[in-house]
Amino acid sequence: MRILFLGSPAFAVYPLTALAQAGYNIVGVITQPDRPAGRKRIMTPPPVKEAAQRLNLPIIQPATLRDPAVVAQLEALQPDIGIVAAYGEILRKAVLAIPPRGYLNIHPSLLPLHRGPMPVAGAILAGDTETGVTVMKLTPGMDSGPLLAQATVPLPPTARTGALNDELFQLGAQLLLEVLPRYAAGQITPREQDHSQATVTKLLSKEDGRVDWTRPAQVIERMIRAYDPWPSAFTTWQGQQLKLLDATVQPDSAGEAAPGTIVGTAEGPLVATGSGALELREVQPAGKRPMRGRAWLSGQHEAAGQRLGS
Repeated sequence: MRILFLGSPAFAVYPLTALAQAGYNIVGVITQPDRPAGRKRIMTPPPVKEAAQRLNLPIIQPATLRDPAVVAQLEALQPDIGIVAAYGEILRKAVLAIPPRGYLNIHPSLLPLHRGPMPVAGAILAGDTETGVTVMKLTPGMDSGPLLAQATVPLPPTARTGALNDELFQLGAQLLLEVLPRYAAGQITPREQDHSQATVTKLLSKEDGRVDWTRPAQVIERMIRAYDPWPSAFTTWQGQQLKLLDATVQPDSAGEAAPGTIVGTAEGPLVATGSGALELREVQPAGKRPMRGRAWLSGQHEAAGQRLGS
């Protein structure tokens, strides 16, 4: 089969590499344009482009897939099927119509749960005990197409989005290799999702990482893990940002203190929340490196009784 691959971030490199190593004919790799990154705003290629260069695959970096000239360029490649892994743009009908076998999409959740752009963070925030990856047939709706295969893994209470994303896309790459030849041979019947059970995640902004101390400690602890590495959970202390990198829930340690109040210390400062207390084990003050919560607290004068986030 002639395969068109669409993907951009680092975790999308796993399925691209798996397809190439399995000997599939990848006629084009579609990825996002180079963009400025870092403090010096250096133009940086997406990881999928770098991987495609190493694999000596043809690369196309359109500003948008809505451009009729880009659609014509993709049609000229005459792909039999498309594979999508976190490309970064919704595919419109003109693009969806190009390969006769359609597109298969790798989505890191157990659909119909956690559709949308942040499925791994969504599973952590929800307190799910298991998660997984889905290979589905792409349709115009958001992650609503029929399912071809799923693989399930436990979701440990220490899971973080960055590492779990990598794990799920590695699993998804292997699942894709199992599905692709059977799908091409007509041996898999796509199964409709139960749309009544669907949940949807949203695209995050930096402000989503700001901690609301009136929420329960358990919710904030999940937020710290779900928003790692981006947008990061943070609060403020004496007018400066304080990132929260690691924390544990202490259900009976808050007393009657107002949410956000530092009420004591253990391995780090104990902070009252809307329900229970949160022990901040690792933090990162503005302009400094990450440090243990206890070390940060020892450098603060008369912190007990003062409030974070105010």
